[in-house]
Amino acid sequence: MEKIISRLQLSFALQDIREQRPDLWFLSIAKNNAVSILTSLRDIHGFTSLILLTAVDYLENNVFQLTYILRNYSMNVSLGIEVKLPREAAVMDSIHHLWQHAETFQRELKEMFGIDFPGSPGIDEGFVLEGWDNIPPLRRDFDTRKYARETFFPRPGRTKHDPRDQMRSKLYSDYSGGEK
Repeated sequence: MEKIISRLQLSFALQDIREQRPDLWFLSIAKNNAVSILTSLRDIHGFTSLILLTAVDYLENNVFQLTYILRNYSMNVSLGIEVKLPREAAVMDSIHHLWQHAETFQRELKEMFGIDFPGSPGIDEGFVLEGWDNIPPLRRDFDTRKYARETFFPRPGRTKHDPRDQMRSKLYSDYSGGEK
């Protein structure tokens, strides 16, 4: 893996290199290098599979971090490529031309985080949240509790039970509380 990383350093400005374990490494790169380095990893370095594309919302720093996990099966190693995006108007180049199934990951990230991937097939179609008109639900500034209170109502007949009391009365009704 060190040879691949050395070659990548010659062509790309790698911002951070971390070995998580011998078969898993992470590289942080600039947004404008993402498609080029992913293409190089696929076409030159044998990382033929896109395993995952996910995001993390770092609200405090006002950025999203995209993480692409690639797999090289002949070397039995995985490589994570991390890219930071500003939260406001978050846009990233699509990689559906490299891995066709990337369009599914990208549609999910658009719907759940609001990260746009212009040109990706179906990017503006609903994915899971049909008719959703609130901020994307996986953004950390989305207030889940407030949304639930405003959207759902208490159902009649629902009561709260202490789980310990419920267990004693329903499952152990003959239990006297003494030690055996």
